[in-house]
Amino acid sequence: MLKIGKLAACLPEAVLQGDTEVDITGIAYDSRQVKPGDLFVCIQGFRFDGHLFIDDAVEKGAAAVAAEEGRELEHLSVPVIYVPDSRQALGLLSACFYDYPSRKLRLIGVTGTNGKTTTTYLIKSILECAGHKVGLVGTIQNMIGDKVIPAEHTTPEASDLQGLFSQMAEDGCTFAVMEVSSHALSLERTTGTEFDIAVFTNLTQDHLDFHSSLQHYLNAKTRLFAELERDEENNKAAVLNADDEHSIYIAERSKVPVITYGIEADADFRAVDIDVRPEGLSYLLEHEGEALHVRLSITGHFNVYNSLAALAACWAAGVELDTAVKGLNSTPLVPGRLEPVSLGQGFAVMVDYAHTPDGLENVLKTVRGLTQGRSIVVFGCGGDRDKGKRAVMGEIAGRLADVVIVTSDNPRSESPELICEAIGDGVRRTIGGKPWEIIVDRRQAIRRAIMMAEAGDTVLIAGKGHEDYQILKDGIIHFDDREEASRALRERLGQK
Repeated sequence: MLKIGKLAACLPEAVLQGDTEVDITGIAYDSRQVKPGDLFVCIQGFRFDGHLFIDDAVEKGAAAVAAEEGRELEHLSVPVIYVPDSRQALGLLSACFYDYPSRKLRLIGVTGTNGKTTTTYLIKSILECAGHKVGLVGTIQNMIGDKVIPAEHTTPEASDLQGLFSQMAEDGCTFAVMEVSSHALSLERTTGTEFDIAVFTNLTQDHLDFHSSLQHYLNAKTRLFAELERDEENNKAAVLNADDEHSIYIAERSKVPVITYGIEADADFRAVDIDVRPEGLSYLLEHEGEALHVRLSITGHFNVYNSLAALAACWAAGVELDTAVKGLNSTPLVPGRLEPVSLGQGFAVMVDYAHTPDGLENVLKTVRGLTQGRSIVVFGCGGDRDKGKRAVMGEIAGRLADVVIVTSDNPRSESPELICEAIGDGVRRTIGGKPWEIIVDRRQAIRRAIMMAEAGDTVLIAGKGHEDYQILKDGIIHFDDREEASRALRERLGQK
């Protein structure tokens, strides 16, 4: 509980109208979730403006309101904090209300187009091997130690995030690692959060429906690094992929020491003698004249980069390199990331979250290297999202897969047939004489791929990974690629 006057004082440009001694017992940004004693912060959402629901929030018991300047709210019977930017205010108010919990943790943020989830899991595994209790905030789930908390966004809204950090600190976590999306940075969800180490995986085309250009997308990612402040007590660092050209731009804007990792370029952490096999991968890690053998039970050339990023981040956080390498070996399977589905069939079935051009290309190249027979890919693209990547992903699939089945992903408000046709335009450019088809019904597309597979083939079901839902025009339905693959396999194998 805090007085509204103390909360308002954390906002340098705020103007408080009303009683400064009113007690605040919580913070809400959704009028439907307001409880008596809450401070209701009015934020502009994609569909609704919170300012339109102020009266509803007060009626439900909101003890005070934070609204943007220029609003006429003198009629309200509760105190009002007027702010220039209510999204930014939500972050700062939430951090203050929860007593700045990110300062009580060593916080590692991971951003980039691809690899965020796997990298955070690898970091968590290493830190736990080093004896720390670790919190995780991510796409699949949030975790406090071993306790799982469902995730609704890659990065939660600011007040939810600060509440999560507070729980982590109270439960004895010394570290937290989180995926930091470009949306979260642009929408101020991480405002009020103090990071110690920031990690950049890569940057390729994605989310251009939101950011409008690749440069704006890069600028959003760069905020995580530009806002890291030097701290003499806590060693802060920016961990960058030396093989990604965008790292130069980020490094120029970083105020903290830069640590690099890579394969091709000269880097502080470099992998050589890489060996990628179906059962896992290995390489020789070179760092400051030292060479260590690294082995992981996950496969894929792109996971060499993810593991290097995790090693560099944990080393920057003070973990001995020998311990960090051991921690990699104990990382559990990351759900929906080249996740196998096996019922004893004579061919491989893998489910992966790859939903960007670069992600699809990487996973198809990995599958090609692990497959003796044909690679059969089932994938689609989401509706109401970056339309420019649809034909591009079609071209990639046509070039790298032996059989392509284009299907629906999360069409949202768009026509799934039209999305598939846009992808098909790209497939036609590169497929040559190889077989391909459009099957809009995702369940039937997965079944088709599994029924046609022969011994030695690999069926890759890409795009949704860990997701257990499909977003359609009329609402959300339960749909899990892993369940559908298992269903089709049971049918093929005559199992119940």
